[in-house]
Amino acid sequence: MASALGWGALATSSLVLGALLAFARQWPPRQIGLVLAFGAGALISAVSFELAAEGLRVGTLRATAIGLGVGALTYFGLDGLIADRFSAGRGQRGRAGSSNPGTALALGAFLDGIPEQLVLGIGLAGGGGIGVGLLVAIFVSNLPEAIGSASEMRKAGTSRRTVLRLWAAVAAICTLACVVGYVIADAASGELQAGIDGFAAGALLVMLIDSMIPEATRQSGRIAGLVTTLGFAVATALSSIS
Repeated sequence: MASALGWGALATSSLVLGALLAFARQWPPRQIGLVLAFGAGALISAVSFELAAEGLRVGTLRATAIGLGVGALTYFGLDGLIADRFSAGRGQRGRAGSSNPGTALALGAFLDGIPEQLVLGIGLAGGGGIGVGLLVAIFVSNLPEAIGSASEMRKAGTSRRTVLRLWAAVAAICTLACVVGYVIADAASGELQAGIDGFAAGALLVMLIDSMIPEATRQSGRIAGLVTTLGFAVATALSSIS
C-alpha cells in the first residue's frame, strides 16, 4: 500500500507543479497546446497498451467492453454536469470560458484523474510493477490543466495560497484513488480488474476527443499532430522497457 501511495503521489504531483508554474511566468497558448499534444499522445499509448490490452489479458473481452462503455458514458455525463453547473461548454475550452473557470478546470482534472489512478493502483497490486508509460502519460497530461486553471484563477484575483490549496486537495484525492485501486485489486477477480481497466480506457478516450486533442490543435496549430505522435512514441517505448 505504501508503494501505491508513493507512486500515486508522484503521478499527481504535476497538478501542484502546474499550479506553481502558472505563478512563475505567463504561458503562451502555443506552449500549453504543445504540452497538451504530447500528453494526448502518451495517453493514447496508455489506453492502447496499458489499459485495453491489460484488460484483455487479465479478464475477458466482455468485461473489458462493458467497462469501456460504462467509463465512456460516465465521463460524458459528469463532464456535462460540470458544464451545466458552471455555465460552460463541454471540454477544457468550455471550462476555461465558464463562469468560474478555475474551479471548473480543477473539477475536470479530478474527473480525469480518478480512473487513471485507480488503474495505477491495480497495476501495482498485481505485482507487475509500475507502468512507466502510464505514469508518464498521467504526469504530463495533468500539467496543462493545472497551469490553465491556476492562470485563470490568478487573473480573477484568487490568492496564490488558495490556488495551491485547491490543487493540493485535488492531487491528494486522486492519490487516494491509487490506494483504493490497490486495495480493490487484492480482492478483485480478473473480470472486475478487466472492467476497471476498460472503464479507465473509455473515460480517457472520451476526454481525449472531447477536450485534449481539440484544445491542443486550437492552441498550437498543425504541429500538434507531430507532437502527439512523439508523445505516443515516447510512452510506447517506455512501456516496452518497463
